[in-house]
Amino acid sequence: MDGRDLVRSIKAVGSAGAAQRVRTVRAAWRRRRADAAGLPRRGAERARVPGPVRDVEPGPGGGVVRFNRSELRITVAVNGAVFWGWDGAGPEPSYALAGRCPEPDPRAVLEPDKDGGWRVVAERVTVVVSRHGAIEVLTPGGVVLRRDLPPRWWEPVGGGPARWMQRSEVAADARFFGLGGRASGPRLRDGTYRLWNTDPGRPFGPGDDPLYVTMPVQLVVADAATHLVFHDSSWDGTVTLREGEEGAGSGHDHEGVSELRMDGGPLRCWVMVGTPARVLLAWASLTGAPALPPAWALGHHHARWGFGGEQEVRRIVSGYLERDLPLDAVHLDIDHYDAHQVFTVDTERFPKLPQLAEDLRRDGIRLVSVVDPAVKAEPGNDVFDSGSAEDAFVRDASGRLVRGVVWPGEAAYPDFTDARVRQWWGRLYAERVAQGFSGFWHDMNEPTSFTAFGESTLPRSARHSLGGRGGDHREAHNVYALCMGQAAYESLSGLTPQERPFVFSRSGWAGMQRYGGTWSGDVATGWPGLRASLSLVIGLGLCGVPYSGPDVGGFDGSPSPELYLRWFQLGSYLPLFRTHASLRAGRREPWEFGAEVLAHARVALVERRRLLPYFVTLAQLARRTGAPYVRPLWWAAPEDRALRDCEDAFLLGDCLLVAPVLDPGTDRRAVQLPRGRWYDTATEQVHEGPGQVLVDAPLARVPVFARAGAVIPVRGEDGGLELEVWAPAPGRTGGGTVVHDVGDGRSEPEVERYLVRWEGRRVVVEREGEGGPSQSPHPVRVRGLGAG
Repeated sequence: MDGRDLVRSIKAVGSAGAAQRVRTVRAAWRRRRADAAGLPRRGAERARVPGPVRDVEPGPGGGVVRFNRSELRITVAVNGAVFWGWDGAGPEPSYALAGRCPEPDPRAVLEPDKDGGWRVVAERVTVVVSRHGAIEVLTPGGVVLRRDLPPRWWEPVGGGPARWMQRSEVAADARFFGLGGRASGPRLRDGTYRLWNTDPGRPFGPGDDPLYVTMPVQLVVADAATHLVFHDSSWDGTVTLREGEEGAGSGHDHEGVSELRMDGGPLRCWVMVGTPARVLLAWASLTGAPALPPAWALGHHHARWGFGGEQEVRRIVSGYLERDLPLDAVHLDIDHYDAHQVFTVDTERFPKLPQLAEDLRRDGIRLVSVVDPAVKAEPGNDVFDSGSAEDAFVRDASGRLVRGVVWPGEAAYPDFTDARVRQWWGRLYAERVAQGFSGFWHDMNEPTSFTAFGESTLPRSARHSLGGRGGDHREAHNVYALCMGQAAYESLSGLTPQERPFVFSRSGWAGMQRYGGTWSGDVATGWPGLRASLSLVIGLGLCGVPYSGPDVGGFDGSPSPELYLRWFQLGSYLPLFRTHASLRAGRREPWEFGAEVLAHARVALVERRRLLPYFVTLAQLARRTGAPYVRPLWWAAPEDRALRDCEDAFLLGDCLLVAPVLDPGTDRRAVQLPRGRWYDTATEQVHEGPGQVLVDAPLARVPVFARAGAVIPVRGEDGGLELEVWAPAPGRTGGGTVVHDVGDGRSEPEVERYLVRWEGRRVVVEREGEGGPSQSPHPVRVRGLGAG
């Protein structure tokens, strides 16, 4: 017995909420006992490296290189993505991949290289394997982007999963991004980052890591090219990063280093090389197109833990309507459940929930329900009885039900890695649909189990199906929420066939975009939390998850009017625009912060409503290309080092640059502009990039710039689609893409492409088509003509 844990147990039992505290102590000791009995003890280990090359076997797109103590399978796919797997590992089975793997590139051939090594040469990439197992990825021009040193394994002498380590070197000028949702990003500085989805158990800030969504996905941006690397193992691990240093004229550069250590799983990897847009396109083709949210989900959402009941919801909605503030969705948290039990309703607080949903829908407002995975483990609970009959819940190594503790008390956890269980769980959403809910918010699905000490999750020894292969929570933990999202999305596609499912999840893994988006989780109220909000959204987008956003105002505490307004203004330009707060936090309605904040918040809401057609277009393009709505400033110019280091502004699609205010007392701020002509959308003043400009940032707004030549679909005064066109620079052309989607159904809307050019002193806007250019079918408003 650990004395420190005993002290924690005594403190927990003696604190407030004793009944639940006792449960958390029991859960902690149960977890410890289960792992002591169910996990193999790691004793002596044997270290291993590949050794020298023995022979090779060419195959489609590459082949197999055999070493004395391992073998390497390497394939270049037709989309340019490179796969390699050690010890015979193939690309499947995989939770990240969507459908079948891309076909091998028939033109890529394994051939001898110098010094006894081998290489595969393809159109977009060259891969060189040394005689001792180092792997280099080169551009078509021969520039080395990364060099993976020979891996090392530590194998238990008595058998069991092997730990492994892969150390990689990148260019001295390279910068690291990604690894899921990281509050300290989006650029990842030197340090160690854990790959284990974690509920921190309290509001978090930039220094907290890991958080709810971790992924072994790195985007590495260097002068020569951008590349994405994905190590397809869901086990616990760490990534240690060290940025490189250039010799400053001495000629002695120090490469950047990435060292990945995993507790188990296959050592297999995908690498994609090219521009950021090309890399994200290849990543989406591999892991699945992002789910397309319904148009209403791109509007403004209001949520709160602690609405109390139907009358409070109606009061809040009336507040928005009476003040003529746009509102598109209201979210109900766990307090609308009966005793916190999932798929139930507290009929005293919400006696006529379907009627409430119908009334809100008439006003253009949808109702969204929280859904937690934990099921109250008590006979008489319909979901528990149903799940028990299906043998749907996670069990330990001895076959006993794994019991954790969450809001309803002791709880059981569905094994979402089992297709049969996913089908059972998916059918339960029929109850939510019948109650009138249009969207679903997955929470607590890391999965979380409250414990007095130790990790707040399931025992690592808990058994899972893992698609019929069998295994334990060490492998299943990081993909638990991903599989829960799959269960909901696939079921809702059948339950509501005329509507696009709307699902977003607190936790997830690589490929989660197939089923929806995510949000920040419990971000701390404060200026650091505001800055972390932007970091999370940019970083997640670079990992292939384009739809996300924070709790506007922060999850805890009471933001100052200035902080709330600046957070609100930032949120109005992010994909998921949602106010939300804890039961114990201050209010988050705009009118609670005074007349000045209300007036400025109204401007932000009206502008979001005006830009809704642009957000719809960005969502459609994300589904087709994998490109995030919110992009770092270097997206189109990754070779611009000044842009690589800029983290306080972002591109919204190709057309807009948003420079939010992230510090208190700011009424002017510097903005780094990419190359080209940019218009201040408030003043139409013109600025030339690349370079830095100093602009006004009054409380009334944040600086937003439009790219010269941009075509932006907006909502006109009559509610119809209008094209806002920003004049090209003299002698230059412009253009843009518009996807006009007025509904929430599944029909494919038409993609419209426009060309903007000067004709004398007049700006001409033409729609491109098979029969040649034609006049725009939408009203056109040209701006920036007086800028010179």
